[in-house]
Amino acid sequence: MTAQPLTLVHNYTSQSASAVSTALICDSFLLRSGLQHILRDTPFAIAETAPVTGPKRLHYCTLNTGLVIIEATQNTARVLEVVRQVKERSPQTRVVALADQFDLSFVRTAHEAGVIGICLTASGSEILIKALELVMLGEIILPFEVARSITDRAPQDQPLQENMIEPRLSDLKQCKLSAREAQILGCLMEGAPNKVIARKFDVTEATVKVHVKAILRKIGAANRTQAAMWASERLPRQGRPFIDG
Repeated sequence: MTAQPLTLVHNYTSQSASAVSTALICDSFLLRSGLQHILRDTPFAIAETAPVTGPKRLHYCTLNTGLVIIEATQNTARVLEVVRQVKERSPQTRVVALADQFDLSFVRTAHEAGVIGICLTASGSEILIKALELVMLGEIILPFEVARSITDRAPQDQPLQENMIEPRLSDLKQCKLSAREAQILGCLMEGAPNKVIARKFDVTEATVKVHVKAILRKIGAANRTQAAMWASERLPRQGRPFIDG
């Protein structure tokens, strides 16, 4: 079953938006009921509900499904299998995983499988809806604790020097990042906004934006979140940025 095109009035804005056909894949009755309540009178029109396991599991979505929200609290292997099936059936469908907490290895594997949003069940209703809206715009959503875990697990075996980030020389040369781009990439990994980066290096915000665009292009990232994840796997936490030649 798919939702017919319609327009719903957002319950927290005066603007209207086209409905997004949404599928809920949950084993928990309470979670499913809660999501149905939260998404009522929002642009996310629930077209289908199904358990993660069970006879209906191979019919989660159609080409008209814009969003799939999947419970990832238990049986993560099965969750990843379902995500891959959804993306194979409907590549343009956005997938969001929802759970009480997330293991960092699952986050990375889920992202590779096609999950674009990671949300916690403890999130407030408006926070969840805003996250879903950003997902539909193509943004990658991660809880703060997950993002912090990514940066905290970066290599820390380099000497501490002025609390800055020292990129690995081989990675920077391979991507042809300049010394300033490497410094700014380090700031992105720490979650610094453009204004803070501009003040740190005594340049304009417009200059920072140009550098950020160049960084995203060179490392193949779609946005700042992807750039931070890329950096977290390659850059030590601290040290002075440098590039030879």
